Amino acid sequence: MKAAPKPINEAARLRSLSEYRILGTKPEKAFDNITKMASEICQTPIALISLVDDKRQWFKSKVGLEANETERDVSFCAHTILDSKPMVVEDALFHEKFRDNPLVQEEPHIRLYAGFPLQTDINHRIGTLCVIDRIPKSLTNSQYKVMQGLAEQATTLLELRRRSLALMDQFCQMHHAQGLITTCSYCKSVRDREGAWQPIEHFLMQHSTLSFSHGICPDCMNAHFPEVQTSRAGSSNHHG
Repeated sequence: MKAAPKPINEAARLRSLSEYRILGTKPEKAFDNITKMASEICQTPIALISLVDDKRQWFKSKVGLEANETERDVSFCAHTILDSKPMVVEDALFHEKFRDNPLVQEEPHIRLYAGFPLQTDINHRIGTLCVIDRIPKSLTNSQYKVMQGLAEQATTLLELRRRSLALMDQFCQMHHAQGLITTCSYCKSVRDREGAWQPIEHFLMQHSTLSFSHGICPDCMNAHFPEVQTSRAGSSNHHG
């Protein structure tokens, strides 16, 4: 068994992956929903969002697998990221490239592998959305198209994370070299460079592309508008 070669843009690809600051993070429902849908749609016991690091593949989300990561040298996904097209192996046990792979010969006994690259806007393939089965099979055209859409959705979630982190970095460094922002301990207003105080949402809208809508959280509703909560409770009991 031969490990997959490194992509020609490997150094830049790894730098791009690091910008997401996602390796080792806790499970998130948005990503877990994608792997659950992939498993259901393709009728496979295993589905993964796999990110390919320098020496490992790490699973941001997983269905049907206990491991959190595997070595990159045995990773199917390390082969998938070499091309922009999905890689579908219908029976790994009889595939020249994978038949001796320990993930085929031992747990999880991969037979079907279908990997769809997570490709960024600058053509860095940082990982895959993949489904795996222990029996040989193929994907239908419909399953293939849905998997492509789910992979794009996973990439969009990653990109939103990267942009949010970049925005927060800019925000924290905007006014002070040491990355500090002065806020009021009581009303949470922000003091700008000129010493003027303003609501934090106004400050953020001036210095970023953020916009805001407003609501009232349950704690504030209880503290400031108890009569509304009492009215709702009475109405609920009445209908009950």
